[in-house]
Amino acid sequence: MILAFDDYALDRERRELRRGQVLLNLEPKVFDLLAYLIEQRDRVVSRDDLIASVWDGRIVSESALASCINAARTAVADDGTNQRLIKTIPRKGIRFVGTVHEVEQIEAKRVVPAGLALPEKPSIAVLPFQNLSSDPDQEYFADGIVDDIITGLSRIRWLFVIARNSSFAYKGKALGVTQVGRELGVRYILDGTVRKAGDRVRVSTQLIEADSAGHLWGERYERQLEDIFALQDEITLSVLGAIEPSLRKAEIERVKRKRPDNLGAYDLVLQAMPLVHSHIAQDALLAIPHLNKALELQPDYTLAHAMLAWCYHFRFSRAGLREEDRLAAVRHARSAIVDGDDATALGMAGFVISLDEHDHATAINIFDRALSLSPSNIFALSCSALVLSWLGEPEKAIERATSAIRLSPFDFLNYLAYNALAVAHFHTAAFEKSFEAASKSVQFNPRFSVSRAFLTAALVGLERKSDAEAEAQRVLALDPSFSVKQFAVTVGIEPRVYEPLAAAWKRAGLPND
Repeated sequence: MILAFDDYALDRERRELRRGQVLLNLEPKVFDLLAYLIEQRDRVVSRDDLIASVWDGRIVSESALASCINAARTAVADDGTNQRLIKTIPRKGIRFVGTVHEVEQIEAKRVVPAGLALPEKPSIAVLPFQNLSSDPDQEYFADGIVDDIITGLSRIRWLFVIARNSSFAYKGKALGVTQVGRELGVRYILDGTVRKAGDRVRVSTQLIEADSAGHLWGERYERQLEDIFALQDEITLSVLGAIEPSLRKAEIERVKRKRPDNLGAYDLVLQAMPLVHSHIAQDALLAIPHLNKALELQPDYTLAHAMLAWCYHFRFSRAGLREEDRLAAVRHARSAIVDGDDATALGMAGFVISLDEHDHATAINIFDRALSLSPSNIFALSCSALVLSWLGEPEKAIERATSAIRLSPFDFLNYLAYNALAVAHFHTAAFEKSFEAASKSVQFNPRFSVSRAFLTAALVGLERKSDAEAEAQRVLALDPSFSVKQFAVTVGIEPRVYEPLAAAWKRAGLPND
């Protein structure tokens, strides 16, 4: 039985949450918390109820509980201010207040890209490794191992690598590798298991040729936890060796990158990552303490600097335009490019340096460096596409955004690429294409007011004035401070790009000041 509400459908048996036709990828504890709240609808659920039902009575910190509740709200386009579906009852608990009904089957069938041809070069998807640890809360650790393997593989120029969030759409799904390979358009599949116990970790992996389901290579590793990064490199190099026996040693060495020396810092960054990826100012507030603590443990941690640059950018652009936030964003972005061998950090940093420092030449150089290191990096492609769209280079922006989406067809982060497409197509007066891109961005990240602002503009371009006015009100509901002039502070780079958007927003009723 499926529980449906608004445009969502929650399937406890399959552990799936969908918004319309989009499958939302939730962390296991976030899914369990949301499912429990929906099942207990209209009943006030206390902190003790949540811990007993979701965490099986184990000790949970207040910050971990708050982060999980916030992520559940994000999943259903809610927040702590509006409390449209998940309402806080002071000194008592929380309650799901949406109207829920039961359906026999999921109304929106699973949508997959149709007819994805295999790329000319070798292609691979790394599926989520199964967490075999006794503690289910170690799920994020297993996910972190996979994330680093994907990053290492993405640095190989001749290899087509599906980005992390599309691979993770298959988490917990019992699908055959042939079906997964066909849906993602890849030749090879890597999957495995992780067991973490005390200071030791055991990882088993296998590489499969998707079309034939033939087993190409498999290995089992057991290491001290302090050797985890060396283990990730070893797995990555073994995969490359199985795919391309003639690979030159110099190319293999490109897989390796500077990792944090401190495992505590690494752990904190993994915990902050889902909050940073939402692009929401409220989530940034929760992520910043984790990232600052990571930098206390390891001051030269490049990815932590890049993620903090994003967090402070969100705060600056959508939480008051405070100069101290802008300066912090730029400072951390500059720190993230000192050791310029992490394409993800470079992509995030280039985005901030362009929008908050307006040093566009440096940003373009940073993007080019990131893509020379890792042509498959979703952040370098999407962030550069966004900047290029605002700079008035629609053809190049469309090319990079389209590449990002092809590399990661199910990726939650595709809202970034779709926003680049929305701006680029609006600039060329292709309003129908702008509308389609903005609509998909809203599907992937319904809480993000900027995606809805682009949808508003596209509706104006299509002369759908009443729909545009309604969408403008949704923008203001998500971000009451939104104004045309405020938004221009970061993205008003090229007048011939921004002024038509500004005019469309004013026509839809969004405030100028």
